[in-house]
Amino acid sequence: MKIVVIGGSGHIGSFLVPRLVRAGHEVTNVSRGHRKPYVDGPEWQDVRHVIADRGQEDLTGAFGGRIAELGADVVIDLVCFTLDSATALVERLRGQAGHLLHCGSIWRYGPSRKVPVPEDADLPPFGEYGIQKDRIARMLKEETAGGGLATTSLHPGHIVGPGWQPIGPLGNLDPDVWYTLSSGAKLRIPDGGTALMHHVHADDLAQAFEKAVDHREAAAGEDFNIVAPTALSARGYAEIAAGWFGREANLEPVTWEEFRNSGVGNHAQTSWEHLHRNHCFSIRKAEELLGYKPRYEPDAAIFESVGWLIENGQLAVAGELRSSN
Repeated sequence: MKIVVIGGSGHIGSFLVPRLVRAGHEVTNVSRGHRKPYVDGPEWQDVRHVIADRGQEDLTGAFGGRIAELGADVVIDLVCFTLDSATALVERLRGQAGHLLHCGSIWRYGPSRKVPVPEDADLPPFGEYGIQKDRIARMLKEETAGGGLATTSLHPGHIVGPGWQPIGPLGNLDPDVWYTLSSGAKLRIPDGGTALMHHVHADDLAQAFEKAVDHREAAAGEDFNIVAPTALSARGYAEIAAGWFGREANLEPVTWEEFRNSGVGNHAQTSWEHLHRNHCFSIRKAEELLGYKPRYEPDAAIFESVGWLIENGQLAVAGELRSSN
């Protein structure tokens, strides 16, 4: 099949595009052309590249037409963040493409009440990003149910893999957390460290997109949670990560007010946004309808990310990264 991947040079596309090429598809990557894939490979030699600035072309209404003119059987949209942008693409592809797959987010759900969270949970989102992702997913489902374009939305957890920093044990991207854990120094952890986070390796997410392409009839009109088999508590995550450096986590439970006043700056808000949601998701629907089988437990995926960052001089730690066991 002819497949267009919008944003194929990013985190997800770095794994997805080679998968699609190996499966025999004719792949076109549409991107701004500013970045090489995070993971290189010979498959990229068989990929057609189209440079486009979606933000600018959405303003003029030209982007949807550009994608439609590529004549794809399947369009995979990895970088859509507003309902207006998603709607414009759907309207232009209706009757032109056979299947549109959208990358959503688990932030389409608000704080957990009961876990694991299924796709039909009534958990109203908060924050503009989550609200927009929820609106897009609902629009896509309604489009297909109404006899329009066949669409599918996949909602990943916190994506990890080689090339970028994972959401850490405190629910933020503060690199100092890793130095603290690797040195055995005291780490202040808010709200007792009981909140949950649900990660996913980028290649497992790529696997899910590939399977949704292969199982169009089962995937059409559906939305799927795509995460690792298990979730991590903040405390458990910190304890596991410290063990990678031969340390025991030295954790000091603090209140949110104490955490915000402890010198972590803007990282405190990011921590709250992740940990307040307290997310753990069910993947049963993706397993049953798509045959999704994640290879990575969350800690193994994160270990791979951290190892890559250390090896490439992008993360300072106090000791040797020893083992993920």
